[in-house]
Amino acid sequence: VTERGGRMRLVTPDGKKSVAIKGVPGVDVGGQGGLLDVAVHPDFAQNRLIYWSFSEAGKGGNSTAVARGKLSEDGKALEDVKVIFSQQPKVRSNMHFGSRIVFDGKGHIFVTLGERSAEKFRGQAQELNSHLGKVIRLMEDGLVPKDNPFVGKEGALPEIWSYGHRNPQAAAINPATGALWEIEHGPRGGDEINLPEPGKNYGWPVVSYGVNYDGTPVGTGKSEAPGMENPIYQWTPVIAPSGMAFYTGDSFPQWKGNLFVGGLGAEALVRLELDGAKVTHEERLLKELGMRIRDVAQGPDGALYIVTDASDGQILRISPVKP
Repeated sequence: VTERGGRMRLVTPDGKKSVAIKGVPGVDVGGQGGLLDVAVHPDFAQNRLIYWSFSEAGKGGNSTAVARGKLSEDGKALEDVKVIFSQQPKVRSNMHFGSRIVFDGKGHIFVTLGERSAEKFRGQAQELNSHLGKVIRLMEDGLVPKDNPFVGKEGALPEIWSYGHRNPQAAAINPATGALWEIEHGPRGGDEINLPEPGKNYGWPVVSYGVNYDGTPVGTGKSEAPGMENPIYQWTPVIAPSGMAFYTGDSFPQWKGNLFVGGLGAEALVRLELDGAKVTHEERLLKELGMRIRDVAQGPDGALYIVTDASDGQILRISPVKP
């Protein structure tokens, strides 16, 4: 589990949390910046590799970076830590870092990157010489896969997988299809679910289903345009999405194949029923708790685990009521 202030901890199955793990590099904490996502390598049992994203200070400001390291046998420290990716350019902003790390099961990782929010930066989501507002795809060691869509294209950064994204804070591989799904914050309206495909443009900040926070139109003022991909689903008003998981467990058989999304603004766990790439039904759970939900994951026991977003955050375990 990561804490925004820069601490990473282990939490046992019975809910006991460790002291902070040593070896995490310093993070640039402020606003939305800090220690962000954490992901365990699929072969962790053999290689003990952990990946995490964080806001990294540097020349010109800060940006999202990804590091990896090996968790020591006693679980108290990270060893052989290396930053394997650093978003460029660095800018002065404490907003819209993204960021999620997703293993595709084929030796690659996807990383979602925010466009840093401010009007003077956000247009770079459309520019291929910038990592702002992109989904990138790397090899597990941080090298660039040779079959990425912009490899060898002059003026384009080779890490880019898709572009035109705002602030994607949820991403996962759909186990039924192997496709990457990504969910991003809209402005005032227009949170989006996208299926990022190689080389495709998802429209921000040219088109949006929302408006700017001051009520003015975004970009063209339109919700779609030729050459730009439409989301498969959008929320207006927003739920402020953060964290997602496809449910494959047996504890809740009636929810098999459903998509769960954390809602910060909605203060709910949003359950979506799917038919292929179509959302057919939505339900909002746990609203009675009144908690901002930052992430959701499925445990090996088939229970759902959620992390709340608060100064005194909690991990909650959701399991079936026993008759």
